[in-house]
Amino acid sequence: MLSPIVFSVLLIFVAIFFTYHAKKIRRNILIGKDIDLSDNKGERFKTMLKVAFGQSKMVVRPVPGIMHFFIYAAFVITQIELLEIVIDGISGGHRRIWRAIDGTALSGLYTFTINFIEIISVLAFVATITFLSRRNIIRLARFQKPEMKGWPTKDANLILCAEIFLITCIMMMNSADLELQARGETHKTAQFIISSNFQGIFSGMSTSAVHLFERIGWWGHIMGIFGFLVYLPISKHLHILLAFPNTYYSNLKLKGEFTTLEAVTDVVAPNFDPAYQPKTDPNNPVRFGAKDVHDLNWKNLLDAYTCTECGRCTSACPQNITGKKLSPRKIMMDTRDRLTEVGKNMDANGGTFVDDGKSLLGDYITTEEIWACNTCNACVQECPVNIDPLAIIVEMRRFLVMEQSQSPAELTNMFSNIENNGAPWQFSQSDRANWTNEN
Repeated sequence: MLSPIVFSVLLIFVAIFFTYHAKKIRRNILIGKDIDLSDNKGERFKTMLKVAFGQSKMVVRPVPGIMHFFIYAAFVITQIELLEIVIDGISGGHRRIWRAIDGTALSGLYTFTINFIEIISVLAFVATITFLSRRNIIRLARFQKPEMKGWPTKDANLILCAEIFLITCIMMMNSADLELQARGETHKTAQFIISSNFQGIFSGMSTSAVHLFERIGWWGHIMGIFGFLVYLPISKHLHILLAFPNTYYSNLKLKGEFTTLEAVTDVVAPNFDPAYQPKTDPNNPVRFGAKDVHDLNWKNLLDAYTCTECGRCTSACPQNITGKKLSPRKIMMDTRDRLTEVGKNMDANGGTFVDDGKSLLGDYITTEEIWACNTCNACVQECPVNIDPLAIIVEMRRFLVMEQSQSPAELTNMFSNIENNGAPWQFSQSDRANWTNEN
């Protein structure tokens, strides 16, 4: 009975640990300002099914898209076999689901499911090797950007290696189990298409050794899953879960459409409509734009946690391609890093943020980066999970212009011309038609 006790204790610990950190992440996201995205539920649900579940934007680049689909499908479908492993772990039994349905019509479905899991696992294995090669041997340019140095690259490689470990363990478990079945040591199941090819590896071993390898595979796989759940909250692979809510709350407006600042409208609108009722409290002025993560809305912060660091946004950014400092991926990574830092600050101060003298703009993201953006929306279009780096860039620009009166000289001249001449050009309104007098 020691095995199910150990398994149950580990399961409870992992569940508590993951829930604890999931609540912290949720709290961090809700640091952001409120925004109402409860409209168009049907369209939002279709967007989630298409983009997150259907991987529609991944396959725009066919090779990585298909490879990612193999890994994604393996992750989803193996949860069925994981269910049996959990049942066995708690009960101390062996293939409890099979024993419950053996001899019924469902046994065929079980056999099909396990074999499908094995096939998709092999495809995922190939995809994982391919992704490791693209990052470390071929060294694709988008994985070699400055923001990917250090931990981000190690994080990606660690997860890819963990996937290889998980697939190896499940194949070891199934092939050793088939050998034990052949010797009459365990309850007989149907043949498995892939693992049956490795059964011969164990044929010359003693029964106790085969039992040992089967247990190593079983415990290795479940410990890998447990480790992944513990590791997930500090990894970019949090997108496995957050891609679904993030795509559901996608921006459904036209790309590039600016949000209206109610505080500005409250000042301007009464000049045109005396009956206009202000929507903001004049005694509680709000900050225009964003200097720190507190100034962004919760969807911006959800975007940051959902970022997969795939770099498609940066590889499509014309400013980055032409050597500018801007990298949309870095914008999202910096926002997440600052948000994590703010969360730790709150943890250390009883849930209240204490000013640490830092901010997202300045300490993490420079003005050079945000003014390099030409607001073309290429990054938004390319993101496979509908993240919007441009929204954060625009908010930081708003802060600089409207709160700090800071802007590049070219824009300052344009602002002055609009203020004085009613147009971006340095001509008074009375002189605008002078060109018609030229011969």
